[in-house]
Amino acid sequence: MGIQGLTGLIKDNSKIYEDIQFSKSRLVVDGSSLFCTLYYGSDLDLRYGGEYDAFEDRIGKFVKALKDCEIEPYVVLDGWSTYSGRIRKTPRKESRIKNAHDTAMGLDVRRSTLPVLLMLMFKQTLVKLNVPLVQCFEKADGQIAFLANEWKCPVLSQDSDFYIFDLPAGLLLISYFQWTTVLHNGTESYISCKRYTASSFCTLFNIERQLLPISAALAVNANNANNANDAKLTNMVWSINPPWDRSRIFSLKGLLRWLSDFQQPRDVLKELQELLGDSETTNEALKDLQMDMEEYQLPPSYLQDFFTDKTVPPLPQEAHVPIEMSLAVAQGKMSSDILDILVLKRMSLIAAVDIADLPSANLTSRPIRQVMYGLLLRGSEDRVEEIDREGLQVHCPMVQPVHPDVAQQLVLDSRSWYEEPDSVRLQVYLEALGVSEATLSKVPPHLRLPVAVTCYWLQQATPTPEPPVIQALLLGLVDGETRREEGLPVQQMEFTLELDHAVGHAYNQWQASLRDAVHLNQLLCFPLPEPHIAWLYRGTLVHQLVITLKKGADPEPFLVNGTSSRPLYQDLQEAVLWYRPQDTTTSRRPGGGGGGGGGGVETQ
Repeated sequence: MGIQGLTGLIKDNSKIYEDIQFSKSRLVVDGSSLFCTLYYGSDLDLRYGGEYDAFEDRIGKFVKALKDCEIEPYVVLDGWSTYSGRIRKTPRKESRIKNAHDTAMGLDVRRSTLPVLLMLMFKQTLVKLNVPLVQCFEKADGQIAFLANEWKCPVLSQDSDFYIFDLPAGLLLISYFQWTTVLHNGTESYISCKRYTASSFCTLFNIERQLLPISAALAVNANNANNANDAKLTNMVWSINPPWDRSRIFSLKGLLRWLSDFQQPRDVLKELQELLGDSETTNEALKDLQMDMEEYQLPPSYLQDFFTDKTVPPLPQEAHVPIEMSLAVAQGKMSSDILDILVLKRMSLIAAVDIADLPSANLTSRPIRQVMYGLLLRGSEDRVEEIDREGLQVHCPMVQPVHPDVAQQLVLDSRSWYEEPDSVRLQVYLEALGVSEATLSKVPPHLRLPVAVTCYWLQQATPTPEPPVIQALLLGLVDGETRREEGLPVQQMEFTLELDHAVGHAYNQWQASLRDAVHLNQLLCFPLPEPHIAWLYRGTLVHQLVITLKKGADPEPFLVNGTSSRPLYQDLQEAVLWYRPQDTTTSRRPGGGGGGGGGGVETQ
C-alpha cells in the first residue's frame, strides 16, 4: 500500500537507523522498488520515451557491486493484482496520468511515469545476468518478508510498508545503500548502508510491536478516504490530533502517541467502535481496516521452494492456468498481466508521457491485446476491462476478445499449447500483427519482432507516422544493434529541447505496440526470438534525429562506415517499405492489414 508520511517521519528520527558494513550475505530484493528507484536516481530520460541501454548498464553495475561484496541477491517482483479482486479506489492512477501529462508539458514532476518498456527490460536484464528472480502472483511484500525471516537476511527496498514487518535482519533502504562506492577492509569488500528494525521504531515511539499493522492500516485509511466508511474512519483518525492543516508527519506522531496507550489490536478496535458508534457504516469501516491489517501478516511462503528447486508457486483452483504458464510467469518470462486476464478479466495499462488532449497510446495496440484475450479466454464470451485513460481521467472500457481463425488449432488448457509446431504459433502471431513471414526474411532473427511491430505500427498508428519519424526509428534500431554487436560503451545523451508532442505520441504508440507484441510472443512460446529490449529505442537519440531529418538531412551520414549498419538499415527499410498506407484517412482493420500496395518510406 505504502504509508504516506512514514518515510519522512523516520528520516526526521535518523537515530532509528544503524550504520553497517554489508557483505557476505543473502539479500532479498524488492524488485518493484529497486527498478523504480534505480531509474529515478540515474538522471535518465523520462520525457522522450526512455534510455533503456543506459539503464541496463546501471543494473549491470549494481549487480557487479553486490557480487564483489559476496552478496547474493534474490529479486522478488510484484504481481499486478490480488486474487481477491479487491481494489482500493485511490487517486494513484489518476495521479500517474496527471504526472505523465505534466512531464509532456515540460513541468518538473517529482516522480514521472516510467518508460513503457522498463519492466520488460529490467526482467530481461536480470535473467541475462543470472540473478535469481521470481515474479509473484500477487503483491509481493508478505512473500518478501517471509523469505527474509526464513533466511535471516535483510530486505532491500524503498517501500515504507517494510517499516511495519518484523524483519530479523532488518530493512536496508535503497536510498542509503551506497553500492556505487564499494569500500574495502583488507581483502574484504563491503557496502556501507543503514539498517532499520521495527524494534528500534517501537522503542523510539513507545508503541507495542503488535500494534504496527493497525497503525499502518489507520494511516493508509486516513490518506485514502474514498467512500463513506473510509471518510468516517478518516475523520476520526485525524481528529485524534487536530487541527486538520497540520502535516502528515505531525499527524502520524499524534496517531502513534494515541496508540501507545494500547496493548493489543483488539483493544484499539474496541475503542474505535465506541468512538464511531455502533452502525452498519462503522462495522464496514472496521472490516476494511482489519483487511488492511491482514496485508502485514506473513502469508504461507513458496519462495524458498521456488529458488531452491523451481517448485511452481500455487494458484487458486479457479485460475485454471497450465503449469507451464505458471512457471513462465514465476520466472519472469511471461507477464503477470496474463493472470489478471484469466482470473479477474482485467488489464491495467501504463499511461505514457503524452498530453491529455491526445488519445491513449494504448488504443493503437489494442488489436494485439484482443488476440491475446481471445487466446486466454477461448470459449468464453467474457469481455476484459482495460484500465486506461481518457484525457486526465481513468477510463475502463470493456474490450471484446478476438479469436483468430488459425488460433482454433491451439488448445490453451493442455500441454499441446506448448507442443504445437512453430509454424502454427508463428502464423497466429503474424496474423495478429498483419505482417507476412516473407516481409521478415532479410531481417536478423532477433530484430524480426520489432520490425514486425514497426510494420503493424505503420498500419495502425493515428495519425500515420511521417517519414522522418520512421527513418529516425529505423536509424535508432540500427544504432542500438551496432553498439550491442561491437560492445561499444553506453553514452548518455543530453537533450533539452521542448518535446514535440506529435512525435512523442507516435513513438508512444510504437512502444505500446512493442510491449503488447512481446507479451503475445511470450504467450505463444516465442514463435519469434525475443529481442534485446535495451538496444531497441533511445528516446533522446531518435527525437534528435527527427529534428535533423525534418530539416532535409539524408539518413546515410548517420550510418557508421566499416560496420554492418548500412546494409542492416537497407534491409529494415525494405521490410517496412510497403506498410505505410497511401491514404492516411482510410480506416484500419482491427488486427492490421496485409501490407500489399501503398507508398514507401521516403529516405532521400
